[in-house]
Amino acid sequence: MSEEEYEYEEEYGYEYDEDEEVEYYAVRPNKSQQKRDMAALFALGEELSGLPEAQLKTFELPENLHKAIVQVAGMPPKGARKRQLKFIAGQLHKIDIEPIQEGLARIKSKSAHAVREHHIIERWRDRLIAEGNEALAELLDEQPQADRQQLRQLLRNAQKEAAAGKPPRSSRLLYRYLKEVFEFEDYKSADDESVDDEPDSDL
Repeated sequence: MSEEEYEYEEEYGYEYDEDEEVEYYAVRPNKSQQKRDMAALFALGEELSGLPEAQLKTFELPENLHKAIVQVAGMPPKGARKRQLKFIAGQLHKIDIEPIQEGLARIKSKSAHAVREHHIIERWRDRLIAEGNEALAELLDEQPQADRQQLRQLLRNAQKEAAAGKPPRSSRLLYRYLKEVFEFEDYKSADDESVDDEPDSDL
């Protein structure tokens, strides 16, 4: 199978003749279904090409497929890239893609979970800085294991920084401590930068 071509093998059906012998016959491939399948494999290859190298390795793909995906990741969106993705789709057609789809679903779920956690912590940090002791009391009711004294100190420093228009160093320290308080599993790794350990917004 060349890089430019992508073909499906003919499928066969069967029926019994008058003597109850099996007769096989070729089933004409459904061109529309072929195109849909091709598009799905093309999209799957594109999605894999967007993964960090460390994550891609976890799929344990055939060597030629892994290499092709790594190569296409650095290609500009031109004809050569499209041909490479067609080749990748052809290679994906030869293997069981269900484990790949399941792995991608887990990665997406993990990333979505991390984003939700980031937003929860960020909202609490912003509330603490804006509302002070009222928000702090509510937080301590919800998370009684938190260190009240440490929270007060971080909060005071963050409020002073915000009032003075200084870089939000204490705000980031407050964010990190809140992450510890909520005991969220740290989904971030060196190769998964979908959510920063610190918020992007400057206070």
